[in-house]
Amino acid sequence: MSLTKAEWLALEKKAYELRTLCLDTTSWAGSGHIGGGMSCMDLLTVLYHKYLHLRVDEPNWPDRDRFVLSKGHAGIAYAPVLCDYGFNDPEMLKTFNLSGSKMGIHLDANKVVGVDASTGSLGHGLPMALGMALAARVQGKDYKTYVLLGDGECDEGSNWEAAMAASNFKATNLISFVDRNGCMIDGKTEDVMKLEPFADKWAAFGMEVRSIDGNNIKEICDAIDEALANESDKPFMIILNTVKGEGIDFMEGDYTWHYGAINEEKYADAKASLEKHYQKRLARVEKEAE
Repeated sequence: MSLTKAEWLALEKKAYELRTLCLDTTSWAGSGHIGGGMSCMDLLTVLYHKYLHLRVDEPNWPDRDRFVLSKGHAGIAYAPVLCDYGFNDPEMLKTFNLSGSKMGIHLDANKVVGVDASTGSLGHGLPMALGMALAARVQGKDYKTYVLLGDGECDEGSNWEAAMAASNFKATNLISFVDRNGCMIDGKTEDVMKLEPFADKWAAFGMEVRSIDGNNIKEICDAIDEALANESDKPFMIILNTVKGEGIDFMEGDYTWHYGAINEEKYADAKASLEKHYQKRLARVEKEAE
C-alpha cells in the first residue's frame, strides 16, 4: 500500500489532531506520561488510520487485527486515539485518571472499548501479542497482531523470551515495534541499562529487523508495508527511532518528561509548539512526496 501524497497529508493532519488531544487530556488530568505519548503518536496514527482492520460498530469482531500497547503508560496517547476513532465517547477524556473514571492511567480492556489487552506491567505486551498471533494460526484466521514496546521496557527479560519464542514458532503474523526514544523514567536508556547494539540483539533472537525514523510517517508506512509483504519465516521487529516529547519543543529529548504536569502557561507554550511542528511536517511532505 504505497503512500500517496494525499494520504500522507491526511495522516499528518490526524497526527497533529491526536497530539493536540493528548495535550488536552494531560491538561484535564493535571499530569500524565505525555513525553512517551508524543513520541509514539505517529505510529498510533498510522496503524489506526491506514493499516488496522477494525469495525467501530463491532469492537470484538473475531477477525479484527489486534494491537497491544505494551508500554501501557502511554495510555494518555492511546485513549485519545480510541475516542477519536469512535470506540469511546470523547467526553471520557476529560476524566482521564480521575477518581471514578473508566479511563485509568493504564487502560483497562474491561472498561475501555477497543483495548485488546490491559497493560502497564512492563514486559507483558510482547508475550501476550505472541499468544494472539499464535491463536490466529490455531483458529485458521488471517488477522495480524501488532505490538508496541518502550525501549526502557526492553530491560525486562520476558521480552527476550517472547522474541525467542516468536522466532522459534515462526510467528510472521506478528509485527512488533519499539519506541526507541532513548529515555526512561530515571534517565537515558544508555545511562541506566545499555541496550545497544539494539538492532543486533533482536536479529540475534531470530527476528527480521528494520531501524527507521519513527517520527516520519512515510518511513513507518514503508516499514509496515515491507513487514506485511514478508515472505521469510522470521517475525518483523521495527525499531522506531523517535524523540521523547516529539512536537513540544521544551519536552523534546528530556527524560524528565516521562511524566509531567501541565499548567496553563505550559499548555499554551505546548499548543503553539505543536502548531509549528505541524507546519514543519507539512513542509516535509511537500518536499519529499512523490
